[in-house]
Amino acid sequence: MPASDPLVSVRNSPDAPPPLGATITEDGVEFAVYADRATAVQLCLFDVDGTERRLPLTAHAHGVWAAHVAGVGAGQRYGYRAAGPWAPEQGDRFNDAKLLLDPYGRGIVGEVTWRPEIFGHRVDDSLAGDGAVRDDRDSAPYVPRSVVVADGFDWGDDKPPHTPWDRTVLYETHVRGLTKELPDVPEHLRGTYAGVAHPATIAHLQQLGITAVELLPVHAFTSEPGLVQTGRTNYWGYNTLGFFAPHASYASAAKPQEVIAEFKGMVKLLHAAGIEVILDVVYNHTAEQSAGGGATLSWRGLAEATYYRLDERGNDVDVTGCGDTVDLRQPAGLRMVLDSLRYWAQEMHVDGFRFDLAPALARGADDAFNPDHPFLMALRSDPVLSRVKLIAEPWDVGSHGWRTGQFPPPFADWNDRFRDTVRDFWLCDVAADLAGQPAHGVSDLGTRLAGSRDLFGSRSPMASINIVTTHDGFTAADLTAFNTKHNEANGEDNRDGNDNNHSWNFGVEGHEGVHSELEQHRRRAMRNLLATLLLSSGVPMLLGGDEFGRTQQGNNNAYCQDNEISWYNWKLEDWQRNLADTTAFLVELRAAHPVLRQREFFPGDPIDGDTLAALHWHDADGAVMTADKWNDGSTRTVQVVFDGTDVQDDRLLLVLHGAAHDGPVRLPEQTGVTTWDLVWESSYDRPDQVPSKEVAVGDEYPMTAASFAVWRGR
Repeated sequence: MPASDPLVSVRNSPDAPPPLGATITEDGVEFAVYADRATAVQLCLFDVDGTERRLPLTAHAHGVWAAHVAGVGAGQRYGYRAAGPWAPEQGDRFNDAKLLLDPYGRGIVGEVTWRPEIFGHRVDDSLAGDGAVRDDRDSAPYVPRSVVVADGFDWGDDKPPHTPWDRTVLYETHVRGLTKELPDVPEHLRGTYAGVAHPATIAHLQQLGITAVELLPVHAFTSEPGLVQTGRTNYWGYNTLGFFAPHASYASAAKPQEVIAEFKGMVKLLHAAGIEVILDVVYNHTAEQSAGGGATLSWRGLAEATYYRLDERGNDVDVTGCGDTVDLRQPAGLRMVLDSLRYWAQEMHVDGFRFDLAPALARGADDAFNPDHPFLMALRSDPVLSRVKLIAEPWDVGSHGWRTGQFPPPFADWNDRFRDTVRDFWLCDVAADLAGQPAHGVSDLGTRLAGSRDLFGSRSPMASINIVTTHDGFTAADLTAFNTKHNEANGEDNRDGNDNNHSWNFGVEGHEGVHSELEQHRRRAMRNLLATLLLSSGVPMLLGGDEFGRTQQGNNNAYCQDNEISWYNWKLEDWQRNLADTTAFLVELRAAHPVLRQREFFPGDPIDGDTLAALHWHDADGAVMTADKWNDGSTRTVQVVFDGTDVQDDRLLLVLHGAAHDGPVRLPEQTGVTTWDLVWESSYDRPDQVPSKEVAVGDEYPMTAASFAVWRGR
């Protein structure tokens, strides 16, 4: 269609370009896309039968190309083609033979077909090439389309729960895996947004006391070519195709507008149940992968040198391990991410975000992590985004990539130190004790129980997202059943995944052929892990399925397992129901005792018996812990009094007996306490089996090997 066609017009000043994306107007749609170094950009409109019309866009200021098209509206499929120099060494890979998704597209239809035609450069049939020679074949038959969608949804009286951090219990889960085999959800809704919001799913979450679901990526994504070529798929979703569009295959609906409505409906129903929605977001890289080997699907064909971090030779600076890194030092990339976050917070009503490989988003011109990076400063000052929950995965694969505790407020960080220390105490060190070998000592465990002040001292315990398990690694059940990973199903000869799991199989590898006594040891270990997670200072995050002992059969990197390895098996045995009841009891115990949910660090120093400390630490004999005992590898029992005399006269005693053998523990003396009442003990399968016991201060109590007990003082 020629530029003079009356359907195409320019309605904005060249110095004031329209909003990026596709904006519906009274008589059509305003299309705008960023392509700062392009020489021409075409809008490609597709009819239902696939017929393509190409319309030229007009260059505006600040690298924006735009046009208003009359007579089109919601449901219109479209894409872009950008012309410009082919100079890979300078970061320019313009190729107008390639159809490009709108980076701001809020709906995506169709799939990526991994063929040589979708690469901007020449590749062979194995999709390998050096990235230098341009490929002029049309990619349109093999790539998805962006779709124009309308705003609007009946939110009714929807109100975000705004759960305070001290009341928050996170539940990390996968939209598909959570309900794919949940029998109480209708079959056509299983594995979907609607399935997450089904009454049966919500009832389970509420029974557990969950206040927020943290969903693995729901931004539109695609599978990597290496997976597709071997018959596998990307299950986790860390391979983003669009930062504004919900992943369509997670909806029971088919049309993009209906997909959005289903997602919004999920959020609305979860909110009505008092449950927040946190999204795991992947802004650090995209599905295009590396410039030399990746496809041209969107950003690369529009503004590669602007959207991606490149070196002086046009090669990717990769700190993500995925080939490419989105460059948030430049205004276009920074604006895109902030616009995306605001869209999900304002239009989709989500309550917060967990940032995958967060240091990659905050590396400055010298490639070093910068807590005052423009992106982090923008989040802290933005009137919308500064008010939602912000969670960092505080590591990437770049130089000096471990940054736990170093993100500025209002961020909270995943605490991997908590994870490793708790696993060591209840698993590796029990095995060492059983073998008569020294353990790690308990000083680091005390620090983790108290809120990880060494990492978060400039903030508060609420900045520590305490984790024992996450999607990336063993489940709690597998931590107690496998010494080594078993990722053979991933097709990488078991090379993928972490080799340092801090796990212990109790002498038998796997879940098969295990005698009942060993099963009891493993189940008690799971209860110990859950209790430590849920009763420590900080914010607990539970991996979905750990509440009933879900297994992935030893796979600690199930990113490509869209099958029974990853899906939750809801055919629960009695011991699994007991574990779920125990989890719910521990969550309720946390909620009932403010002393376990302190927003500030306890005063005083627990080392060497500081009498000002509101945490009082004791050894197995009830004596005050000394520095020597803290660091002695033979110390396997820790008693800690959470003294809440200033908080509703709330005093709890936690006894963590990590020895490999049964043994007596003398309950400590505590000012104002004459008797300790037993609240819970991990040696019992169910919380309602725990007997009513009163033990006078200074008296002994027999502890089962490797067990956890909670007492209340009166």
